[in-house]
Amino acid sequence: MHRPEFPLPAVLAHRCGGTLAPENTLAGLAAAAANGCRGVEFDVMLNGSASPVLIHDETLERTTNGYGPVAHTTDDVLFALDAGSWFGPRFAGEPVPCLDLAAARCQALGLAVNLEIKPSHGTDAETAERVVRRARTLWAAAPDMVLLSSFSEPALEIAAKLAPGLRRGLLVETVPSDWLARCRRLRAAALHADHRHLDAACVAAAREAGLWVVTYTVNDPGRADTLFGWGVDCVISDRPDIVRPPGR
Repeated sequence: MHRPEFPLPAVLAHRCGGTLAPENTLAGLAAAAANGCRGVEFDVMLNGSASPVLIHDETLERTTNGYGPVAHTTDDVLFALDAGSWFGPRFAGEPVPCLDLAAARCQALGLAVNLEIKPSHGTDAETAERVVRRARTLWAAAPDMVLLSSFSEPALEIAAKLAPGLRRGLLVETVPSDWLARCRRLRAAALHADHRHLDAACVAAAREAGLWVVTYTVNDPGRADTLFGWGVDCVISDRPDIVRPPGR
């Protein structure tokens, strides 16, 4: 089956900047770009004002000085929080960014994006609808610069209907036995899997089916070389300063 060239860079910085900056922040985007990384992965969830924001956890405690569920925290509270001090004093005051601001910064820095649609519990449909509609507008001039992914199959179904021009990836941890049927049903262009559960045969089968293969979270350069040798198209890494694309 014909397999188009993968449109994103071969290495993406995990949660904006990996371990180089506080996760899912504009500082992370700057760190990724400063280290020569040409693409990033980040998580997008809805807050209590139904605004798409960059954050991984459903609660605020781990990465901000706030408390409670993200889904119950309105714009005025969320955007005043400190999302940087937990990582280091020089990042004190770094805010949780909204999707619009992150997209603008990525475009200014020339960064491609793997946007993970990350619904909080029970909000798959609303999250997908709001995030995908916004992404469709934000990357209207450059749809190849964004790849949507999600563990939520309902979210990917909605994405396929609302923005068929934005490519999508099915995100899994362990690769299920029916991975190809799921990708076909969702019209996914890529299979995203934990590198610990990938093998050369699975990568070859996905490529033969015309799918791209993206894997996470790869922090060892030797392991990245092995994965690229199997034919993996892209690795997501916490260490974009040392994990490099093939030939670099």
